[in-house]
Amino acid sequence: MTGAWPDPLSLYGELMPASFLEPIDWTAPWLGPYLDTGRPIAESPDWRAALNRAAQQGQLVNFQGSPIQFVSQESLPDGEPYEAHIGRTGCVPTRENLHDFFNALVWLTFPQTKARLNELQFNQLQSELEVQPAGSSYRVGNRRGALRDAATIFDENSALLIALDGEVPDALVARHWSEVFLERRDDFGRLYDVLLFGHALMEKLVKPYASITAHCFPLIGRDLPIPCSTAGARAQLDQLARSQLSPATSTSSFFPVPVLGFPGWHEGQDQMFYANEDVFRVVKRKKASG
Repeated sequence: MTGAWPDPLSLYGELMPASFLEPIDWTAPWLGPYLDTGRPIAESPDWRAALNRAAQQGQLVNFQGSPIQFVSQESLPDGEPYEAHIGRTGCVPTRENLHDFFNALVWLTFPQTKARLNELQFNQLQSELEVQPAGSSYRVGNRRGALRDAATIFDENSALLIALDGEVPDALVARHWSEVFLERRDDFGRLYDVLLFGHALMEKLVKPYASITAHCFPLIGRDLPIPCSTAGARAQLDQLARSQLSPATSTSSFFPVPVLGFPGWHEGQDQMFYANEDVFRVVKRKKASG
């Protein structure tokens, strides 16, 4: 026999990027912080292997020091809660869908905050397990409790609102939408910025619609990096967000903001756009008692 062995790929056809990742618009402004890391992975013929290479290069570990690895969903043992498995092994069950892909991408971008969230969830699950009969399997109650509720909201639907002072966060809490997004439009990227963290939130924005709402988690300080466009800035914010998560974290730590209200994140952001109270809800006034 003469000649070289055939290229194995020629026997099965050229490997192609996963089709479920094709709908992602990497030019969307909210994906800017994830573009340099995420797009090459999404365009790789083996996206899960590319995720694991990036995790290894970044030396990602869980809160117990185990290396983070993105594995198939089938690797999760029956009956073991997802967060408990990550805390015990460092293995993150990752299905072939946008939801889990964005989750992995957040791990690569904010590894310390993700590890801290997992630690809080893991410890809470362990405390629930301790009250179960010896030798019993995991049994997680229907009620998450305040901490697990807050950790889930942070993990799934949060956005980090970075501000040099409390003016913009206070105005958003008060739902002064036009003041922040129109009158103070030039302050975006100068006095405050926003980074998406929740992977379910990012999944929803693949097909954006005006009423998509984030749970904003404020990070306030005059020395914070704004805009948050560099890897160094995001690493600093990762450390800060991690330090502010504790067993006392609750759902009151967040406030709602329609994310497509941020300047440049939607077309037609004029006075009429922000006057739509079905999206930009106003504070309800209490009825006067008779």
